[in-house]
Amino acid sequence: MTRGRGYALLAAVVATIVALSAALYAGVAADDGTSKSGGLAGGRHPHNPAAPASAGTWVGTWATAPAAAEPGTGASGLAGRSVRNVVHTTVGGTSARITLSNLYGRSPLTITHASIALAAGGDSAAAVPGTMRRLTFTGSPRVVIPAGGQVTSDAARLAVPHDADVLVTTYSPTPSGPVTYHPHARQTSYLADGDRAADITPAAYTERTSYWRYLTALDVLSNEAEGTVVVIGDSITDGISSTMDADRRWTDVLAARLRAAVAAGRDAPRYGVVNEGISGNRVLTPGRGRPADNPSGIERFPRDVLARANVKAVVIVLGVNDILRHPGVADPEAILDGLRTMTGQAHARGLRVVGATVMPFGGHRGYTAAREAVRQRINAEIRAGRVFDAVVDFDKALRDPYDPRRLRSEYDCGDHLHPSDRGYARMGEVFDLEDLKGAAPAEL
Repeated sequence: MTRGRGYALLAAVVATIVALSAALYAGVAADDGTSKSGGLAGGRHPHNPAAPASAGTWVGTWATAPAAAEPGTGASGLAGRSVRNVVHTTVGGTSARITLSNLYGRSPLTITHASIALAAGGDSAAAVPGTMRRLTFTGSPRVVIPAGGQVTSDAARLAVPHDADVLVTTYSPTPSGPVTYHPHARQTSYLADGDRAADITPAAYTERTSYWRYLTALDVLSNEAEGTVVVIGDSITDGISSTMDADRRWTDVLAARLRAAVAAGRDAPRYGVVNEGISGNRVLTPGRGRPADNPSGIERFPRDVLARANVKAVVIVLGVNDILRHPGVADPEAILDGLRTMTGQAHARGLRVVGATVMPFGGHRGYTAAREAVRQRINAEIRAGRVFDAVVDFDKALRDPYDPRRLRSEYDCGDHLHPSDRGYARMGEVFDLEDLKGAAPAEL
């Protein structure tokens, strides 16, 4: 099969996936984030009496990708337990709304109590007094999320600072089947028995967890930001090997740099940054199950990227797992065509795309000379400008100058694939903020 015919076939397959995904994940995807009245679960009512009166723009301040069905939860889910997710904001706002997902559920998920509050800190589930808000969904504190679906809450009046931890708690009294979760949060969250969603004190939250459950987005009505940049990636974007509870993913560094540039009066993009990394993620190949655990980048792009609030720019950091996890030698042209397909989907929405080169993995157990040749071929096309609108050259920034097949030692966490905290900081520092400006070109 010629490359042209192969790309045409891939595009046709992707079109089918996008259509099915849009049909399944209707709801929040229809909200472009520009509404001043707040997001409404199901979108049935045009007016929400709890919505804020102040002007602003809905932007993403935090998000994560629903990655899989949590093992051991297939029978009852987390019935009778409160799930207190701790998440970190990238921009602030005057009101907040959340998105909950039951993507991997086999039966409806009933939430009878959901809340949001600012975290008091101190390595606990405590809330700042006076900030606890009960969340509603089209005016009701109870919501039923169908299997495979998601809902967005009404807006809650709450001043949410940037660079802060927020508590989002859900309680479900009934069995719901597999729990939709994100297993590599790099952030400690909490579980409690019974309905403890309104608790300000941490006493009931005796179980610590490194997972995020059900929650996939936190948006704020913001006057300090005008849009969202969405980063889709694998474990390197997910932040594997970064210090727990320290917000040292490379996307955290990027968000801090954007805030600092705006505060300094520079003409920098005023964007929230949301991290849609999934460890092990590939451009082309999903995991097992229906829906698939760890869906491919192409499959999840409409949901995890295009459906986020008020997206202005997209960053794609994928490809290394397609190389390392292929049973033989991966086809670089197929991987490149997959990356171009995602770029095309973003362009169809008028979005600018920044793409990253694939970083070195010499010394990793999966390294071979043949796989290194595939990496070099992919990076050559990316650098030549034939894949993305702009390029962030993470390979050049982190490789060992004396052995370019490997990460520089101080940037290597020790497994010769994932960066250290210093490596993640370097990634965030070399990103050119100017590359996030502008819309998609008429033709790539």
